[in-house]
Amino acid sequence: MDVTIYEVAQRAGVSIATVSRALRGTGPVAAKTREKVMKAVEELNFTPSRLGVSLAEGRHAANGIVFPNLAGPYYTEVLLGYEEVASELGRSVVILSTKGRSNVNDLIKDLAGRVDGMLIFGHTAPDPLVAELVQVGMRLVFVSREPLAGADTLRSENTGSATRLARHLLGHGYERFAFLGAPMVTGDDVDERWQGVRSVLGSAIEAVPTAEYTVECGYDAALKLLKSRKGTAGHAGPTASGQGTAGNVGTRRPQVLVCSDDEVALGALLAAEELGLAVPDDLAVTGWDDIMAARHARPALTTIRQPMRELGARAARALDELITGVRDTPKNLVLSTELVIRASCGKHPQEESP
Repeated sequence: MDVTIYEVAQRAGVSIATVSRALRGTGPVAAKTREKVMKAVEELNFTPSRLGVSLAEGRHAANGIVFPNLAGPYYTEVLLGYEEVASELGRSVVILSTKGRSNVNDLIKDLAGRVDGMLIFGHTAPDPLVAELVQVGMRLVFVSREPLAGADTLRSENTGSATRLARHLLGHGYERFAFLGAPMVTGDDVDERWQGVRSVLGSAIEAVPTAEYTVECGYDAALKLLKSRKGTAGHAGPTASGQGTAGNVGTRRPQVLVCSDDEVALGALLAAEELGLAVPDDLAVTGWDDIMAARHARPALTTIRQPMRELGARAARALDELITGVRDTPKNLVLSTELVIRASCGKHPQEESP
């Protein structure tokens, strides 16, 4: 049977915390005490385990991740980036998905008692609970949330990219737009995307809710919207102002579906196909994220590329820095995004000019 850190502490006549400090070279340990510890280690042929050292230090060597839903490529990419770095740092990962759970507060509190720190996605944890966790000193890193006192935040840039996308679509001559996105929470990623496109398109764009950010929900929302509006095939010319005809919104079929993410956009493509609408000739569609399926869809999706895996990797490093007290990552970090133009928004007039 393997020798434990407790046996070393008993042989040396010291606490397990003292054994841990002596072995790691951290904290004050008298020379004589260190000598006793090392002698006990040699006599017992002790090999320190990560778990034993973590317990001796009152640490778990584990991080918690709280996501609303683990299905879909976005969460997968973030998680892969996180786990890769956590593994390098010698930390295990405990994952909690809150989808369909009624006792979210209890589950998150229980997880907090078993880990050294937590990564929480967006507003998955209710604000009063977040305040409670901050008050008790829990190390917290949030992904895809506005800056928050007492925690680190990491997010991708949204508003600037959304405005660039909207201006590009206006350049096509489109006049009627719909934004397909789940109910938006002030300060979250999708709300910032909506605010960005609306700042350019104004009343020419309407918000259409989806139940979730999935292909199925994108399909349902797009199908219902497109079936309820009067058809108008082909591209409409730009208005004199270039800002679209606000009066048409709500009565005529939108010419562009600006989708909150690529999965919703893929669902919109399916709905358009079912209704016999050609993309982009009858209807333009755009997404967000640039998941692999966006590149291979037909037509390929115009979208905003965000560094999903890097988000997870940076979050893992930020949380480790909070735990160890050695800071390098900025407290509130925003990663850059990129407009990727593909076939689903049509051929731009400037591309057609001689």
